[in-house]
Amino acid sequence: MAGPLPVSPLAPKGGFPDLPEIGGVRFAATEAGVKYSDRADVMLADLAPGTVIAGTFTQSKTRAAPVLDCEFKLGGPSESGAAILVNAGNANAFTGIKGVEAVQAVTGAVALELDIPAARVFTASTGVIGEPLPHDRITSVISDLEARLSASAISEAAMAIMTTDTFPKGAARTIEIGGRPVGIAGIAKGSGMIAPDMATMLVYIFTDARIGFDDLQPLVSDICSRTFNCITVDSDTSTSDTLLVAATGASGVDVRGDAQFSDALAKVMLDLAHQVVRDGEGASKFVTVEVTGAMSDVDAKQVGLSVANSPLVKTAIAGEDANWGRVVMAVGKSGAEADRDRLSIRFGEVQVALNGQVAEGYDEDAATRHMQGDEVTLSIDLGLADGRATVWTCDLTSQYIAINADYRS
Repeated sequence: MAGPLPVSPLAPKGGFPDLPEIGGVRFAATEAGVKYSDRADVMLADLAPGTVIAGTFTQSKTRAAPVLDCEFKLGGPSESGAAILVNAGNANAFTGIKGVEAVQAVTGAVALELDIPAARVFTASTGVIGEPLPHDRITSVISDLEARLSASAISEAAMAIMTTDTFPKGAARTIEIGGRPVGIAGIAKGSGMIAPDMATMLVYIFTDARIGFDDLQPLVSDICSRTFNCITVDSDTSTSDTLLVAATGASGVDVRGDAQFSDALAKVMLDLAHQVVRDGEGASKFVTVEVTGAMSDVDAKQVGLSVANSPLVKTAIAGEDANWGRVVMAVGKSGAEADRDRLSIRFGEVQVALNGQVAEGYDEDAATRHMQGDEVTLSIDLGLADGRATVWTCDLTSQYIAINADYRS
């Protein structure tokens, strides 16, 4: 791909946010030349002893070597320090025994440099699939990364993990529990090959809260099901999805079962998930698909994803065409329970269809005006029961084709 892509028109205003420092974690980024030149492409997060790490990963049957390694390591002893190392430019996926050896080489080098067990080193790789990872380029810069470690370098880490992203992604919340502050800060990368299961991207969230693995893991899994697993850009699930949440405990505040902490973590995760959609390859519109009246929440999500993943729906949105017939089509093919004669649809506040037919007095000009905005909402009421779900996506433009037609070049 020639040159950097222009920043998405849907990018958050004001650029990368000012994220708080999180006690017990330091960051560094540097140039290893894995694929890119003249930019940082490797990041390291150094985590204090006692840090608990939970996570979710891609459900792809062709999971990359780093994913399998991280899955195996979750839930292990947390007495020692830990580390997360991520490289961009090469996914180390579909690389056979060479992929395993690359993971072992990188985790071993980090463990040696930071004097921690290799079992506490979590890695991820993102980029081209099927090409052996030149891991020697990464291991050669580990000492440089260690020397650069800083509590304030999270923005550099966010930029180092980008591939086709047009902007670095960060989000944070600071809350007070029992009169003491607790911080949460996260970064993410993702732009294409984005579909639920668990949404295709890399996400790293850090908090100084104190919480055990048995409490943190189900919390992370539950929130993921309502955030990252409810977004889609192109319906393609990556080999390399990794989401890790690291709780250092540095604040000394126990957050087990604390609703305020759960809510703050959910807001950070949803913020990052939305940013990934806003950076969807070639995206010009952020699309919310709201489904109500389904037989179950599962059915509602199935309908939402069918609509959000439909190329015909997404291209109509790109063309600002209020073609509600395509929404009807996507509902019907979803496989969820539906009744044509109970189906109602709104575009924004405009009632388009009601009880299986075009709404009386439907104003197509008003619907078109809604489609012309940067933010589009499609509301679908199946009229059957109480199931509901919300899914987020973007439109599908010719730029998506241009980006992916020459991705390896």
